[in-house]
Amino acid sequence: MAYILNIETSTKNCSVALASEGKVILSKEIAEMGYSHAEKLHVFLDELLKESELGFKDINAIAVSQGPGSYTGLRIGVSAAKGLCYALDIPLIAVDTMQILANQVTVEEGIIIPMIDARRMEVFSAIFDKNHFKIRETKAEILEEDSFSINNGPIYIIGDCAAKAKTVLTHEKFVFLENHIFPSAKEMATLSYRLFEHNNLVDVAYFEPFYLKDFMLTQKS
Repeated sequence: MAYILNIETSTKNCSVALASEGKVILSKEIAEMGYSHAEKLHVFLDELLKESELGFKDINAIAVSQGPGSYTGLRIGVSAAKGLCYALDIPLIAVDTMQILANQVTVEEGIIIPMIDARRMEVFSAIFDKNHFKIRETKAEILEEDSFSINNGPIYIIGDCAAKAKTVLTHEKFVFLENHIFPSAKEMATLSYRLFEHNNLVDVAYFEPFYLKDFMLTQKS
């Protein structure tokens, strides 16, 4: 039986899930206005193992959300994941953050566009078909009135960008699923197990998060 610890910290949601054979056993998460990942992540991991009556020695792999998303959030999650993999001598699995978010919803037709907020009117986005297959790579893009105009509806928008996206994506083909805001480690379980089964692993020493954009340090005026 393969136990995988899943870590998702790419947004304001600090989320962890313990899964066995692709099914979630226990999960913990919290989304706060201020990022609390550094304080909460290791506490959540310890609590998961205690409540499941397992030890770190029972874990077969660590899975981490690879990005894009918050620079700081991704660094915290990946650093924790790599540290555990080194200490336990177990493999590291990287899971596409956009895939994690897209897998939250099931639709009968149309496409799914997960979005993660960037700066101003910019978002990180990708496009998935109704079967959760990625049909357009992840991009950083400025939202405009004609964004996604080549796609016929319905177009389901999920993520933390609804408020600003609604101001420009006004066509009736856009459907905003506002109950699905942040990616969660719970949706990582089936994805990480599938990668684990196919030995689709990443090098612990050289793996870096998929930032998509360079980190920008702003100064107060």
